[in-house]
Amino acid sequence: MEDIKYAIICVDDEPLILQMLGFQIEKIINQNSTLVESFEDPEDALQNIQEIIDENIEILAVIVDYQMPKLNGSELTRRIKKNWKETPVIMVSGQANSSDVDQLISDKMIAAFIPKPWDEEELFSFLNPLISKKQEA
Repeated sequence: MEDIKYAIICVDDEPLILQMLGFQIEKIINQNSTLVESFEDPEDALQNIQEIIDENIEILAVIVDYQMPKLNGSELTRRIKKNWKETPVIMVSGQANSSDVDQLISDKMIAAFIPKPWDEEELFSFLNPLISKKQEA
């Protein structure tokens, strides 16, 4: 694990969605230096983000669902940005509250909103600049 420098975090309460995101993201990352971490529980994700950062692994992006038990995507995003202001957050959701999402965009809390079911190329269009900027450095 000593070669891992970067991570992309995916948070969704649906295991199948996490599996699909992981599969798609692995197509565009250098798996020798970038890790894809998936969490069904947003609170677990928050705890693990800190642990990943403590291991000197830079988080390239956090992809969050909106509709989750315990903590919705808006609350999760606000907590991520409070603790790690520079970390880009992308929301991928089919059931988001549009006024809440508009407010997150207006507050510069999320880099992008992608509706489910998402198009792989649309996801890549937001992730590729974040990935290539770091993996070329």
